[in-house]
Amino acid sequence: MSFMPPVPGTTPLSILFLSRRGSARAIMAAALTQRVGGARFRGLAAAVQPVPERDPETLALLATLGFPTEAVPAPRHFGEVLAGPDGRSLDFVFTLSDTAAQEAPPAWPGHPVSAHWGCLDPVIVAGRSAERGLAYLEAYATLERRLKIFFALPFAALTRLTLQTKVAAIAAAE
Repeated sequence: MSFMPPVPGTTPLSILFLSRRGSARAIMAAALTQRVGGARFRGLAAAVQPVPERDPETLALLATLGFPTEAVPAPRHFGEVLAGPDGRSLDFVFTLSDTAAQEAPPAWPGHPVSAHWGCLDPVIVAGRSAERGLAYLEAYATLERRLKIFFALPFAALTRLTLQTKVAAIAAAE
């Protein structure tokens, strides 16, 4: 049985990006999903240990790259996502931090395809402004590269097991 891709005019596939704090990587990935995945995909950001505020350097980078940042929500715990309407129809869950990957996963509704897409957390990079800025750009570029590969997958031709293998291989190939 193949994995059914979204059909134009139907509900987009939902991707939950899960990181430790939810203030940088998950926000970048969700924003990229909206831009690169178009109407076929919907990106959601969540955290294992959410911080109260969105990371200002992440917002500045996204604004510089032409993303609307006014509607970027504050970091939220993945339990909030699961409890709301977004949590009922997750198609994919990608963990972006080792902390999130090591958490015992909840029973994700709908049994989404999941993979660990570990990515450097630019928030914890110490150093001068230029070094920190480079870390943010590297995280963004890593996520963009992976998502472009993901969005190009032939979903209709893949079984669920094959899709699981390919999704996991995207990050492992780096």
